[in-house]
Amino acid sequence: MRSLSLVVLLASISRKVHASLGPVTDLPIVNAGISPDGFLRDATLADGVFPGPLIKANKGDDFAINVINQLTDDTMDLPTSIHWHGIFQRTTNYADGAAFVTQCPIVPNESFVYKFNAEEQTGTYWYHSHLKAQYCDGLRGALVIYDPNDPNASMYDVDDDDTVITLADWYHYVSTVAPLVPVFNSTLINGQGRYSGGPPVPLAVVNVVSGTRYRLRLVSISCDPAYDFSIDGHQLTIIEVDGNNVQPLLVDSLEIFAGQRYSVVLNADQSVGNYWIRALPNFPDQNYAGFTNLAILRYLGAPVGDPANDPTLDIPTSVLPLKETDLHPLEPTPVPGEPFPGGADININLNVTLSADFTEFLINGFTFDAPMVPVLLQILSGAQSAADLVPAGSIYGLDANKSVEITIPAGALGGPHPIHLHGHAFHVVRSAGASTYNFDDPVIRDVVSIGETGDNVTIRFFTDNPGPWFLHCHIDWHLEKGFAVVFAEDVPEVSTTDVATDQWRQLCPAYDHFTNPH
Repeated sequence: MRSLSLVVLLASISRKVHASLGPVTDLPIVNAGISPDGFLRDATLADGVFPGPLIKANKGDDFAINVINQLTDDTMDLPTSIHWHGIFQRTTNYADGAAFVTQCPIVPNESFVYKFNAEEQTGTYWYHSHLKAQYCDGLRGALVIYDPNDPNASMYDVDDDDTVITLADWYHYVSTVAPLVPVFNSTLINGQGRYSGGPPVPLAVVNVVSGTRYRLRLVSISCDPAYDFSIDGHQLTIIEVDGNNVQPLLVDSLEIFAGQRYSVVLNADQSVGNYWIRALPNFPDQNYAGFTNLAILRYLGAPVGDPANDPTLDIPTSVLPLKETDLHPLEPTPVPGEPFPGGADININLNVTLSADFTEFLINGFTFDAPMVPVLLQILSGAQSAADLVPAGSIYGLDANKSVEITIPAGALGGPHPIHLHGHAFHVVRSAGASTYNFDDPVIRDVVSIGETGDNVTIRFFTDNPGPWFLHCHIDWHLEKGFAVVFAEDVPEVSTTDVATDQWRQLCPAYDHFTNPH
């Protein structure tokens, strides 16, 4: 048997099993050197691990997460801010975590308690830094809210820490020195993977028992690529999309974009053995050479080792790929507005372009340039309407209790772009790849791909959540280049609805002192 190199041995023994956390917890943000793919680099991490520890709660729980900034490595960003992706933050906009939209960042040696309640929300979410491209340096992890009365509970037997599967891109350089067009070095599945030409470090293993049904919670914590996910020899039944229950849909592969989540039921009904788990990025020249982009599904009783088939030669052909238009809510959910294009109270088209030198994205002619004073603080300091807010050109006012339709034509370079809206989930009335509209029962989600040139993805939501809410590309490198706008929703009600804490009010003075110590 081939002996492991020293780096493989170190990667294997240094990978610690990390306990999950509850909704009331400390979450230290630290710098540490890690080698999840066998290449040692410094990283920015939640609780010292990658991915960050799973945060778990039950429906209706109060969250109080004390984020403690212990960062010291000035080759990376030292302030931080954490977004709880997919949580609506109704009446707690100040806890949304979007730097310079809803808060000033937390400076080193300081802490901030994010207090919120997700109310009726359940399902699969995640958390990540929302400062510049900091989460690409490692600050990202999964968050699950369990429903004691899950309507899909009869479809699976196991739903626990070990059935959460994160998909991530990993870089051998820090985000602060990323090139104009960053390219990842490896794919990590549950924090493990290999890079081309790298050492044969252990791959992630998902253990199953024959005859058992598993709810796998797939979480794309990617900074950039989408992944074509599949498990050799097995079909998957989708039951949840971005925290929203859907009618069960059988697939044998699915494309998952940055920020998206799917719960799928896997029935361990195949012969006892080892099977490849595949997560192929949507980048050129990606394959499975060198056992990249892979993990292992292992049945109890199977030998400890790789699957017998060569992953580069024996690649299954997908016959049931996911089509977004085949996803429908589990329970009837009316689409806001009238059932025709442009039939909302407020209709906004967002035209996305790229500057001539490829350094900035523009939406309707404006690049989002983070303001010195967070948008929420501007409102709480007396701004009465979206016209009073900065950055000018990037703030869209939305009146209360209105249906809103957003259209986002595709075509900007670097796509397909996954678009995320804070504070809401939305109906996707026109999906990428579709030329028709569904105003009856479209999927509800919080991240949608806007597709390729010729697509005109269209979403609908209702303005029932006062506050400034970010809409942006979830390719983090693109957000950093200004691919974002802010919807200032029901501005007059924000000051009475979103009561920020005294600790929140100290964030900006501390940040100002940190950036201008003299």
